[in-house]
Amino acid sequence: MAPPNPTPPPSDSAASNSDNSNTSSSSSIAAAAFSSKMLKCLWIPKLKFKCKFKFSPVIGILSHPGDGNSGKFNNAPSASYIAASYVKFVESAGARVIPLIYNEPSELRKEKLNLVNGVIFTGGRSKKTSYFDVVESIFEYVLRKNNAGNHFPLLAICLGFELLAMVVSENKNILEKFDAKNQASTLKFTKNINLNGTLFQSFPPDLLEKLSTKCLAKQNHSYGISPEKFRKTKSLRRFFKILTTSADKKNKDYVSTVQAHKYPVTAVQWHPEKIAYDSGLSVQVSKQVANFFVREARMSKNRPSSRKVQANLIRNCRHTIRGNAGKEVYIFS
Repeated sequence: MAPPNPTPPPSDSAASNSDNSNTSSSSSIAAAAFSSKMLKCLWIPKLKFKCKFKFSPVIGILSHPGDGNSGKFNNAPSASYIAASYVKFVESAGARVIPLIYNEPSELRKEKLNLVNGVIFTGGRSKKTSYFDVVESIFEYVLRKNNAGNHFPLLAICLGFELLAMVVSENKNILEKFDAKNQASTLKFTKNINLNGTLFQSFPPDLLEKLSTKCLAKQNHSYGISPEKFRKTKSLRRFFKILTTSADKKNKDYVSTVQAHKYPVTAVQWHPEKIAYDSGLSVQVSKQVANFFVREARMSKNRPSSRKVQANLIRNCRHTIRGNAGKEVYIFS
């Protein structure tokens, strides 16, 4: 009788599979144990994560008389508007917007001012008495808030710059004629100026240099004030320091950026909310200014009722298209 065939020894491959199986099994057990520990860690009731969202400040933007049609300000006597570019400008830096309607009842406007952390005066054309008076009253409100120890910033752009110059100087005829309509310009910095605490404080050094050598600032105005007249006007000199000047199309210099000595009040004759060219550098300039102003607004201690803020946000309003340039505006009537 032939002897029975002996049981063959396990092959290397079988042994290897067995080892792999054991290793895999061990790894699975270890992974399961590790996952179990991780799950226990993640679900420990006493474990608290301190992840806080940054406060989203609220900016009040003052509306301008008219409906924004073709840049006119007298085509709709009871209407006012805010160009959407200003809204996008502050929202891009993490802020929210409440419209301050220039011709609404003063008590309602005061209620809205108590909901915001800063104010913007926009560009435009109107210097009529009723609008000027509202700008002056809001400016006085800004000063009172800061004098009481409540940080409350103001950014005045183009027409806003001009109106502030008139208010601070107490002279409605202080402005001079300049030819800077639809112009891109440089910003020439005042010699030895200290930029700490100004809208330029966080600009990268190379961007500051390019601002003074490349036409990155959008200008669109017919009035302004020369450096000589500014310095000769005691009230302006005492309240503001000149950060930059620019030259118009006829090479006449005018003051283009000022900062208050004692208040978080900044005024620019140029338009940071509009991009002079579709270049990365211009976008950086706009973003830096928006970030600066919203940082200033975050320093405000005002934390009003969320319900009241939500009810007054501009996002509750519809914007529309006006003018040959297809400008987006919010209209209030």
